[in-house]
Amino acid sequence: MAKPRKKADDWWRGAVIYQVYPRSFQDTTGDGMGDLRGITKRLGHIASLGVDAIWLSPFFKSPMADMGYDVSDYCDVDPMFGTLADFDAMLAEAHRLGLKVIIDQVISHTSDQHPWFVESRSSRNNPKADWYVWADPKPDGTAPNNWLSIFGGPGWEWDGVRKQYYMHNFLISQPDLNFHNPDVQEALLKTVRFWLDRGVDGFRLDTVNFYFHDRKLRDNPPHEPDPEAVGLDAPDVNPYGMQTHRYDKTQPENVAFLKRFRALLDEYEGRATVGEVGDGARSLKTVADYTSGGDKLHMCYTFDLLGPDFTADHVRKCVQSFQRAVTDGWVCWAFSNHDVNRHVSRFIRAPEERERIAKLAITLLSTLRGSICLYQGEELGLTEADLAFEDLRDPYGIRFWPAFKGRDGCRTPMPWQHGEAHAGFSTGKPWLPVPQDHARLAVDVQEKIAGSVFNHYRATLAFRREHETLHDGDMSFLHSNHDILAFTREKGGEKLLFVFNLTHEKAEFVPAKSLKLGAPLSVPGFGAKLKDGTIELDGLDMACVRL
Repeated sequence: MAKPRKKADDWWRGAVIYQVYPRSFQDTTGDGMGDLRGITKRLGHIASLGVDAIWLSPFFKSPMADMGYDVSDYCDVDPMFGTLADFDAMLAEAHRLGLKVIIDQVISHTSDQHPWFVESRSSRNNPKADWYVWADPKPDGTAPNNWLSIFGGPGWEWDGVRKQYYMHNFLISQPDLNFHNPDVQEALLKTVRFWLDRGVDGFRLDTVNFYFHDRKLRDNPPHEPDPEAVGLDAPDVNPYGMQTHRYDKTQPENVAFLKRFRALLDEYEGRATVGEVGDGARSLKTVADYTSGGDKLHMCYTFDLLGPDFTADHVRKCVQSFQRAVTDGWVCWAFSNHDVNRHVSRFIRAPEERERIAKLAITLLSTLRGSICLYQGEELGLTEADLAFEDLRDPYGIRFWPAFKGRDGCRTPMPWQHGEAHAGFSTGKPWLPVPQDHARLAVDVQEKIAGSVFNHYRATLAFRREHETLHDGDMSFLHSNHDILAFTREKGGEKLLFVFNLTHEKAEFVPAKSLKLGAPLSVPGFGAKLKDGTIELDGLDMACVRL
């Protein structure tokens, strides 16, 4: 029996959150698109893993230019996903199963089809004229400054009616809201209250550091590599990485708005926020600013562990950097989400390592201090799908193909039943193909195999829940060579030593003599040995010892 958490309001601290990408989870209508009723149908699968909450990627009304991250109505469900009644039914069933529900709140920008923008662009003197970021051109007709779009090209688009440019950090069809306007903030908080009143338990705030822009519209300086950065800090195929984004995001005014957001949530019991911070070398400072003091975000996640490195040195550096920078905030760790290649594909050197790496990764993630987020399908050990260009739906991938293949490879449908058409996802043609390699790893296959990745996830998350130390206990690293990751977790009367060998060779870890080793704890899927005070590990192995 899982131990109950101490305080209902603190359920998020140390929680395990399962991300659902609705379009790819389960289709119940045969149109090839996942829907809310499909999520309701599969909530039992999620609950069986032993997670605490689900995070739903956007299901709001949208023209779907960016798969729902371009919202045209914040208070309604897009017909492709169902109705508000379907959402209410899903929410009720999740709560019946003991699952909290977090929804994706995309408020830095809207769709260009949102009524607010339709009115804003109609003239320079309408009631919503200042609801978006408008600016006059330079005398030569060019954009107001050098800001770029993450999805390629300038971050400005000309509008012939207003004879001005509007700002867009993403697609041209995703104009940025003007958070300097208090009416915009009020309108957005009203939509948040709509979902709070409906019973949602929290919000994942998309691009939470993008809300405000520099009022003076100053040019961004060139990118300057930071040797201390632990995340992705180098220009890639996208010119966006060639700037230091000093003025187009992460502005100081954002802190005051986050306090307003938190004050609204605090009117309700047991609500929580997790912010997505994409800020390059400044990410950890931004997380510290946004989660400290108990009056802003409850927790944030960065992209530090979403890169290609799966080494002891990298993990240690990420965690220690967070510990130094964020003294009273909280982090949410993840290896995968809907925006990056699946971590099994990023971490393996050969296909035969897939299962071992999948098991080792969730075991490591589950022992870190912080909350953790899992992405649908990783509990099956799914690899990144290799899609043909004609199958792509992601505008980001289409724009930068073939140097960057986009995000569709991690968004393919969830495989439920090996013997069914499209692996049981849909009776119609799916919006993205289901790879045969994925179908062979379907849920109905793995749940029957005791040592499958799926059952390893269940066992590992049960281990995490059984030890209160792993929820929010202290974490301290021990000295070791860079091939070994060793740390303790401690809370109350329990102190555990974890040792991970992320290399492919056998290794030994000799604890300091001051550490009095107790009995090894059985950790699902791993069999490191304790011999004469030395922990012996195979390649891609780990051990847990009580101290």
